[in-house]
Amino acid sequence: MKDSDISVAAAIEYDSGRDQAPRLTAKGRGAIAEKIIELARKHKVPIRKDPSLVEILSRLDIDQEIPPELYRAVAEIFAFLYEMNEKHRDLGLRS
Repeated sequence: MKDSDISVAAAIEYDSGRDQAPRLTAKGRGAIAEKIIELARKHKVPIRKDPSLVEILSRLDIDQEIPPELYRAVAEIFAFLYEMNEKHRDLGLRS
């Protein structure tokens, strides 16, 4: 995915000690979307391209918990992240 292909991006976070559900932590279009992706790459956060989900997430307010009707889609993202973390761990890439 080239940065020039990014039109919209969203970031979510889940802190099980604080949150009942994942929260939207960033969203944006154009240059802001590119910055979200750039920061994710810089911090080695796995990126998943899902245009339909990001469009829905972009309708939420920053720091808003993900509504129950999106739990299944968000669970798929966390499964993806878990799989990526496992692959990196197995390759000795995580510190």
